[in-house]
Amino acid sequence: MVADAGDAGRAGVAEKLGIKPGMVVQEIGWDTDVDDDVRAAIEQQIGGELVDEESDEIVDVVLLWWREDDGDLVDALINAIGPLTDNGVVWVCSPKTGRDGHVEPAEIAEAAPTAGLSQTSNVSLGEHWAGARLVAPKTVKSKR
Repeated sequence: MVADAGDAGRAGVAEKLGIKPGMVVQEIGWDTDVDDDVRAAIEQQIGGELVDEESDEIVDVVLLWWREDDGDLVDALINAIGPLTDNGVVWVCSPKTGRDGHVEPAEIAEAAPTAGLSQTSNVSLGEHWAGARLVAPKTVKSKR
């Protein structure tokens, strides 16, 4: 099989998200408007399919597609962290500014700590979507 420029671009998206081969990635909030190239890049990188929101598997990454009218982001984040490994990551993917369903970055930044998460970075996911990386804060061990 010969890799083309599309394969390289897709792999780049998965790498931006920190997705590594063999990881288990859960997708929440799928709808017909999601970016299929992002999904394909992740599936190619992990060597399998994304698990859906009904799965009871422990996951390394949650890909949360989130739009303005999807409800309470804090509740969604609390539900999303349930199956995460200790070092797991939640990517909140929302439409970019000017797109239907755009979510203000401040809304994500405010919801994260309420759900027990910290926002660490943002990435562009193609033409229509942006991603915000959320992780559980590292706990400081006391010296005794």
